[in-house]
Amino acid sequence: MSRTIEPGPEFGQLFRSFEHTAFRLETRDLYKSANEARALDQFAAGEPVDMGWFQNWLSMIREATAAGRRFSRVRVVSTPLTGYSRFGIFCSEHTNQAGEDIRYVKREDASGLPDYDYWLFDSSKLVRMHFDDDEDFLGGELIEDSAEIVKHNYWRDAAWHRAIRRDDFATEANDRHH
Repeated sequence: MSRTIEPGPEFGQLFRSFEHTAFRLETRDLYKSANEARALDQFAAGEPVDMGWFQNWLSMIREATAAGRRFSRVRVVSTPLTGYSRFGIFCSEHTNQAGEDIRYVKREDASGLPDYDYWLFDSSKLVRMHFDDDEDFLGGELIEDSAEIVKHNYWRDAAWHRAIRRDDFATEANDRHH
């Protein structure tokens, strides 16, 4: 059994209503978001990046982690890294400072993991993310099947076990890029 959650207030409420943990598996090499387009262009051009667009997300993470709730994610990335993946590493320095724990797995080390994105809240609420062919976020599918939820908990743990801390991955990626 499942139901669709549109982008917007209902989807945003998921991040304010979880009690203990919010985990995301990211599997795409590109995400399109009007919010971050200018910052991505600035980053790609080697200019100073205006992070104003990111402040609401960072504030939410700070508030949640101050209350003892945990945000974490694992990003599966192709190597060599895309420009967008390098931008993601740059942004994750800010989210990690705010309290989210972001880690990385190279795509060749991700066998057995799903090839789609999902959020898992409190190990019990599963939302599979949907994107169109242009990489725009369409919304999520709230999946209530307990066997699917257990499988996604297993994948979370497997991804976390294989993942490299953001700072270590960034150093390694920077060394390879230069």
